[in-house]
Amino acid sequence: MSDGEPVRVDCHVKVLNDRVVEYARQAGIEVLVYAPHFTRLPEIREQAWAYSTEAVQVFPAREVFTGSWRDRKHVLAIGLEEAVPDFITLEAAMEEFERQGAAVLAPHPEFLNVSLTGDDLRRYREIIDAVEIFNPKHLPVHNRRAKRLASELDLAQFTSSYAHLPSSVGVSHVAFERPIETEADLVEALREDAPRRIVYDNGFRRVRTTTAELGHLLYENTWEKIDRLLLSGTEPTHPDHIFYEGRFDDVSVY
Repeated sequence: MSDGEPVRVDCHVKVLNDRVVEYARQAGIEVLVYAPHFTRLPEIREQAWAYSTEAVQVFPAREVFTGSWRDRKHVLAIGLEEAVPDFITLEAAMEEFERQGAAVLAPHPEFLNVSLTGDDLRRYREIIDAVEIFNPKHLPVHNRRAKRLASELDLAQFTSSYAHLPSSVGVSHVAFERPIETEADLVEALREDAPRRIVYDNGFRRVRTTTAELGHLLYENTWEKIDRLLLSGTEPTHPDHIFYEGRFDDVSVY
């Protein structure tokens, strides 16, 4: 980063490889926040380190799936030191994020059945550090609703590419007006509501990205979901997994 120039952060991507990093570099993105589904924190951290370059840093994060498959509420946590599983209660996840001092973000609020509701945002307003007000997987009505919620609750705002596909990276980002050189810097900027600009492409590229990402969402919720639930056994991030040593048994939802 040059002195005085904003730092461009794509606050949430699901895919990470050489193509992703190159797309980010071409788009001027300097920080990617990598939070893949159903992957434990140590593995995410290892991958983030492996793909970081001088031009594009990759920071690890977890989008925790709280609740059961029927009532999922996704919460994005950046700056975790200890692993937090999926499929625990929303209350338990929020308590754990707060205990660890993580930055807590609300991705795609009130989107389908996988998001924090307006009531959830109100309940955890003192813990949530920012609400996503533009997600390229959304239709315009969803983005307007998210922005309205953030404004009504006076919560800070963020955006991301939410890229499940490499070509989506860079379609939207947050430009912070302070140096972001480490994961801790980003956590601090989010928790302190540091000055920022929300930048997104709402033209043809957004339409193309929305179409492609919604197609991927259909795949995720058909064959890929069947594979996870019926064929693959216990998820690596299920609280019953031996990795968690029973620490979350009392707040597991199933």
